[in-house]
Amino acid sequence: MKVAVLGAAGGIGQALALLLKLQLPAGSSLALYDIAPVTPGVAVDVSHIPTAVKAIGYAGEDPTPALEGTNLVLISAGVARKPGMDRSDLFNINAGIVRNLIEKVATVCPTACVGIITNPVNTTVAIAAEVLKKAGVYDKRKLFGVTSLDVLRSETFVAELKGKDVSRVKVPVIGGHSGVTILPLLSQAHEEDKLDFTAEEVEALTKRIQNAGTEVVEAKAGGGSATLSMAQAAARFANSVLKGLTGEKVVEYAYVEGNGEYARFFAQPVVLGLNGVEELLPIGEISTYEEAAIQGMIPTLKADIELGEKFVNG
Repeated sequence: MKVAVLGAAGGIGQALALLLKLQLPAGSSLALYDIAPVTPGVAVDVSHIPTAVKAIGYAGEDPTPALEGTNLVLISAGVARKPGMDRSDLFNINAGIVRNLIEKVATVCPTACVGIITNPVNTTVAIAAEVLKKAGVYDKRKLFGVTSLDVLRSETFVAELKGKDVSRVKVPVIGGHSGVTILPLLSQAHEEDKLDFTAEEVEALTKRIQNAGTEVVEAKAGGGSATLSMAQAAARFANSVLKGLTGEKVVEYAYVEGNGEYARFFAQPVVLGLNGVEELLPIGEISTYEEAAIQGMIPTLKADIELGEKFVNG
């Protein structure tokens, strides 16, 4: 399997390159691309780590050599959020970057699975879909917004609050990937058994999970956004996609084009397999609080998606 990371010289990209070098199955290859001239050096650096994963770096305007023969493309290229910025502030810069990279993907490796990490994910995934559609190569089973970080954060925060073993805590997270569109389904959270929360805990945890990105931005005091935790989330997701592509059935949460029940794109549980998304799973039974939260997020989510569609189609 070949995995390409576009944006590999950035904060997420370098950490992701390291994790993939350590975690990808033996015999995989890793193509690291960025516009920055440092990128081949990043590849040389990780190539000194003794694992059976080959890493090659590419720099410059054209990602074509990095994309050739790729099974999975991960896009983290773009600018990071700074204090006072929300994800919509990122749109004007990152939208163009994602569009240009996806145009190359459409030409060079149109059948690859594509994981979008670049924020605002609610919008950049819609941009990618419309670019692929214009090129006549859109397969909705193979395009994902990587929302795994919301799941990792939820599991971490719930385990801390309840004093549980974090490796066994499971928390579904649905919706989108910013602010009110992030919805942890705490009514379904479980370790061995279902975990119970007071109404106050649900309110406080939900808000913390929704604003966890801002927590990092503020703590870094202008020095960046969530890069290390995002890289781990993306690496976990990448490994699940690759397992699927080799015939194993894996369940992950991802922002995908589903049946349109709530919005054109929606984060939900999916079964990954040979063709990307093999099956969309139901979100299951939810609480009154969660039902109200879904209804409350839909206008924001739909507006985010429409922004991406209009960016490509005018």
